[in-house]
Amino acid sequence: MCANGSVASVTYVRRIIDDTLDDLQPHLRALAIFGPKSVGKTATALQRASSVFDLSETSQRQIVAADPSVLVAARGPVLVDEWQRLPEVWDAVKRAVDAGSPPGHFLIAGSSAPRGAVIHSGAGRIVPLRMRPLSVAERGIESPTVSLKAMLDGERELQGRTRLTLTDYVEEITASGLPALRGLPVRARNAELDAYVENVVQREFPEQGYPVRRPATLRGWLAAYAAATATTTSYSKILDAATPGAPDKPAKSTTISYRDALTSLWLLDPVPAWTPARNHLDRLGQAPKHMLADPALAVRLLGLDASGLLRGEQGNRQLVEGSMLGRLFETLTAVSLATYAEACDARLGHLRTQNGNREVDLVVVRPDGRVLAVEVKLASSVEDADVTHLHWLKERIGDDLVDAVVVTAGPDAYRRRDGIGVVPLALLGP
Repeated sequence: MCANGSVASVTYVRRIIDDTLDDLQPHLRALAIFGPKSVGKTATALQRASSVFDLSETSQRQIVAADPSVLVAARGPVLVDEWQRLPEVWDAVKRAVDAGSPPGHFLIAGSSAPRGAVIHSGAGRIVPLRMRPLSVAERGIESPTVSLKAMLDGERELQGRTRLTLTDYVEEITASGLPALRGLPVRARNAELDAYVENVVQREFPEQGYPVRRPATLRGWLAAYAAATATTTSYSKILDAATPGAPDKPAKSTTISYRDALTSLWLLDPVPAWTPARNHLDRLGQAPKHMLADPALAVRLLGLDASGLLRGEQGNRQLVEGSMLGRLFETLTAVSLATYAEACDARLGHLRTQNGNREVDLVVVRPDGRVLAVEVKLASSVEDADVTHLHWLKERIGDDLVDAVVVTAGPDAYRRRDGIGVVPLALLGP
């Protein structure tokens, strides 16, 4: 597509982030959409752009590098796609905003700037939004009947029934939330996911300024990180699992560079530890809960497939006890909840005490600090033992707990006699 050309109409299914863009774009001079490759950033931005500068094309980079003012002169809204291929364009947009560009003029899409690029933070000028792989609600497999926003606002009624079973959730875990991959036959989809990882190792890392001297070691680290999905396993243990028995393990600085590069590529989506706004709790762990941006990538890195997950296989690198399928189901839940939470200006965290005796899988935090606590159970029913930590949290923080629910793979949404909600993942939406 040429710069300044009109955007052709295509079949497009709205994403949850579109509602946020509807609210913000008319009033903000510059918005940036970040996220991993193939997540749908460009497709979403194209629905709103009148002019497009695709900086993955050499000719477009040369034009903008020679005269950044073309971005201001173009008919808005202007999409600057793959901006990280010409990092100085970020500062050009910042200067245009400072000079008084009209509201809604700039949309920026891409990854973070390569290591070593010196750019302005964009604070106060360019508002960032994160786009994740398709949430369960965006996949069109069920009509949600339970709204996260309503629960955060104090709504108590829970209702709905889904036809989805464990087998369906396993299919969603392995099918990927990357839109272009979901319709492919299984073998083709797996080949695409494998190529995605290979592209990260062989191309994306060098482009981000992180040359890879030992690709096999990086792949091993990625697989070990995948095995640590939905845990707070230390990075030293992940490194040990990635290089078992190796006498010349990579330096700590090398593995930190792996983490930093994968973060800049938006392939890691860890859930941060929740720190209460008020001093209700002490001795809380601070480690993030490890998660890849898409559970399907973890499945491929571990050498698993749908049938293997249903048989209870753990993959070739098991760092912790417990069900790999259960932890992947929690990842699918977390990716979806993060999308729903951001749509209502909330954020996602997790709670774990330092000694590990108390844990709440996920915590959705409202802007005022009050929270919705979430346990994730790969089961069709919820027992009293499954809600012990939710009751403990209620005792500790009182009215700061807006609600507590268990997200399951079962059929029905309802509220238990003790007040704890039970919601099938397929019925949960923004």
